[in-house]
Amino acid sequence: MAEPTKLPVNTENANAPSVQGWRPFENLRREIDRVFEDFHGGIWRTPSLFDSLPSLARARSFAVAPAVDVAEHANAYEVSAELPGLDEKNVEVKVANGVLSIRGEKQEDKEEKKKDYYVRERSFGSFERSFQIPDGVDTDKIEAVFKQGVLKVSLPKKPEVQKSAKTIDIKAA
Repeated sequence: MAEPTKLPVNTENANAPSVQGWRPFENLRREIDRVFEDFHGGIWRTPSLFDSLPSLARARSFAVAPAVDVAEHANAYEVSAELPGLDEKNVEVKVANGVLSIRGEKQEDKEEKKKDYYVRERSFGSFERSFQIPDGVDTDKIEAVFKQGVLKVSLPKKPEVQKSAKTIDIKAA
């Protein structure tokens, strides 16, 4: 059974009602996140003889879903995905039914022979991220560029949707 979590108690304003600082769902979420972090890499994982090999550590570090940044510019949206270790032939960008999907697959087969050991490792992993395309995007002009492990997808806005800057005169009262 797990040890109970001990939380510090602030006694400065013990008599004042503290409804504003009480956020039970945030605390619950933090505790659940902590449990899953402990489960993923903590006491449940048996250490392996091969943990010290750098190539295996790299294979395990390939995330289930890549880090993605989404930015809105005046004339387009931009989706950037970090895909280390992949190249454009292992990545697919698709638009269907108003959804942008980014898929990728990584397959590695490495073999290392030295005088006193032999290691052969195979790793396979795939991911998919999907995003609802905002209204006003010209889907016929979507472009994707892959450079140095970073995929950038540009979703241009239709001309009638693009925000034009307008200066508003301020009148003295």
